Order: sequence, then C-alpha cells, then structure tokens
Amino acid sequence: MAGLVPAMTGERVQPTFRSPSAVSRLIESAERATCAPMSETTFPDWHGTTILAVRKGGSTVIAGDGQVSMGATIVKGNARKVRKLAEGKVLAGFAGATADAFTLIERLEVKLEQYPDQLARACVDLAKDWRTDRYLRRLEAMLIVADATAIYTVTGVGDVLEPEYGVAAIGSGGQYALAAARALLDFDLAAEEIARRAMAIAGDICVYTNGSLTVESLDAG
Repeated sequence: MAGLVPAMTGERVQPTFRSPSAVSRLIESAERATCAPMSETTFPDWHGTTILAVRKGGSTVIAGDGQVSMGATIVKGNARKVRKLAEGKVLAGFAGATADAFTLIERLEVKLEQYPDQLARACVDLAKDWRTDRYLRRLEAMLIVADATAIYTVTGVGDVLEPEYGVAAIGSGGQYALAAARALLDFDLAAEEIARRAMAIAGDICVYTNGSLTVESLDAG
C-alpha cells in the first residue's frame, strides 16, 4: 500500500549510523554540558543571603546576615559571611556557595600579598583569573571587597565594579538593602547605623536573610 511507512509494510528498517565527526560533536557537547557551571536555578540557595557595604564620613562598613539555607530549609542562622583580610586593612563579604567563596577569598589574600595596599589591582587580577581559569570559573559566588577608601563588587564574569554612591550589595536580599541604604544616606546617620537599618529592612522582605548580623568596619583615619 502506497504511503505506508516501512515498518507497516514488513520491511526491515535499517539503523542509521552517525558519522565519526557527528559522534565527536555529540561527545564534546555532552562534556561542555557536564563541565558548565551550575546555574542559580539549579541551586537557588547559593545566593540566598544579603551582603551590604556602606561608605560614609570616612568609615567603611560591610554587614552580612547569618542565614544558611538549603532550598526552603534553614540549616544555620549564625554563619559569618564577612571577613577581615590583609591584617585588618581589607574587608570581604561573600554570597554564594560557602566552599567556593572561601576559595576565592584565599585567592584574594594571595593577590593582596602580591599587591599590598593596591586593592583595585588585586581585585582586577582576581577577576581576570576567575574569568579565565578553568577551575575558578566554575565557582558560584560573588564578593564585596573594601578598604578604608573604596568598595568593589567582584563577579565571576570578570566584573570589578566600584559603586557610584558609596553603597554596594549582593545576594538575594541585596537590592532591598541597597535601596534602603541609598535612601538613608541623606540622613544624619553613621555608616554602621545605615548598614544595620538597611539590613533589617532587607531581612523583613527577603526570606533568605535573617537578623543575625556580622558587621565589620574600617576607618580612613
């Protein structure tokens, strides 16, 4: 009968073999998918935190909440996501996978030893390595790094961003904290007070942010 597929006419269907080049392309595609960094959609808890940096009146403050979440479950409430580096001259706060963030902070410490008192250069060098190194570019985290005179946000896509208004934030509650801190800058408040109030507002809105804060500060003097 005309129009019937071979299987219906009793004819044997011959298997189709891909050429070696096509098979190679499929293998390469599978390897790229396996080695590609996992997205925030795969692990939504990686960025479930809030880190805020505020610079005002000669003071620089970085505040971070203490909540560690796995999906909808809170597994820890008092984690320290803000650290002092370079003998207390540099502050760093992280959002993302804890092990990945610690790896990046260790690399940053090496850069700070290599370029003492040159935070911008150390951050740029870290971002360059992070972007180009096959191992580092799989890490899922973000950093806010600051000294007494500047604040930088460092990302895995090679960005080193200095905020325009002396306020920077990352993490799931970052935008809420950023907006609150920007609004509070015009009031007669110190940098630490602004950071604490803005973090409280972010904690009221973001379910991945709590009120257990780590706050570290530096004075330009």
